[in-house]
Amino acid sequence: MGSRPDLLLRVPVAVRVGGYRVALFHYDGAFRAIADACNHKGGPLSDGRCNGEYVTCPWHGWEYSVVTGQGPDGFDEEQVAVFAVEERSDGVYVSATPTVPRRLLKHKPSHLLDEHARVPGSPVRVLGISTTAMDPGNPRFSTSDHLLEHALADVANVKGADTQLIRLRELDFLPCEGNYSKHARACTWPCAITERLGDRDGLTPVYEALVHWADVVLVSTPIRWGAQAALYFKMAERLNCIQNQITTSNRVLISNKIAAFIITGGQDNVQAVAGSMLTFWSELGFVFPQFPFIAHTRGWDAEDMQNNVRLVRKSEDLANAASELAERAVDFWSILDLHRASTEMHVPRAGRKASGLPFMAAE
Repeated sequence: MGSRPDLLLRVPVAVRVGGYRVALFHYDGAFRAIADACNHKGGPLSDGRCNGEYVTCPWHGWEYSVVTGQGPDGFDEEQVAVFAVEERSDGVYVSATPTVPRRLLKHKPSHLLDEHARVPGSPVRVLGISTTAMDPGNPRFSTSDHLLEHALADVANVKGADTQLIRLRELDFLPCEGNYSKHARACTWPCAITERLGDRDGLTPVYEALVHWADVVLVSTPIRWGAQAALYFKMAERLNCIQNQITTSNRVLISNKIAAFIITGGQDNVQAVAGSMLTFWSELGFVFPQFPFIAHTRGWDAEDMQNNVRLVRKSEDLANAASELAERAVDFWSILDLHRASTEMHVPRAGRKASGLPFMAAE
């Protein structure tokens, strides 16, 4: 591998030994060698942080002893391979095969990976996602919520839809931790946060509904300084794990699903907000009905928000527009559902996001 002085300057470092990628460390006065790939998703342990005997995988935080290859107490049944290291007068040598083999436990897979077969002939399922924030102890009237709730009630009554409403403000979920910035494969499905927290991750109902339950999704947002609500962006960043499956593994989690949007605000910029949402949700795999959003704003100088609230609350035109949006979305889904076999086709990637990135085998 090299001389002792040279390696002391380089460790931790990844080296190739025969057919193995090995992480070389220096701990307690001696060189140590373990497999470089984390048992979880293959993260490079040689890039991890060392804390005494243990190295932490830079991707998702799994820990291993650089001496035994095992995890810490409570996780020590999990183990990466260990390689013998010998210091000789002419350099440092690592065994070409492991002296202790890898031990990989079979972990219970997330329920988000389960198949959710749709019962033929069952009612269309419409999900509403509210992204507006407010004080739960002192709630206010929300124009975007008002129209979303009206749309869901109408589509249940007129189209016989099963409906579900998720208010992001009622969910306790962490922001995206930026694993994609470490490596494309570090952003996983299910999200690493969801894997770590299980059902304690408040965004789990959103994942479950978007990927498995919903046929039609209605997203409502207020306009905040010319953009969507902060909770919208917090959710959107966490949905990157869905889109990333397309770019890294050619695995489309969302197909034949419809999205439509309700956008309201005291200030303008509707076109930019709608354009941003159309781009993002299309990259997740959603498609759109004709005229896929409705919007209301009174413009930049309309700061008398109390009048805006009164206007939206009383407006039959806006209420009808919300109903018609939901009905258009359901009607379009019905057309897609009739032709499902022909619409579930391979989508070429040329010119699309990360089109130059080679596919990687799914874990």
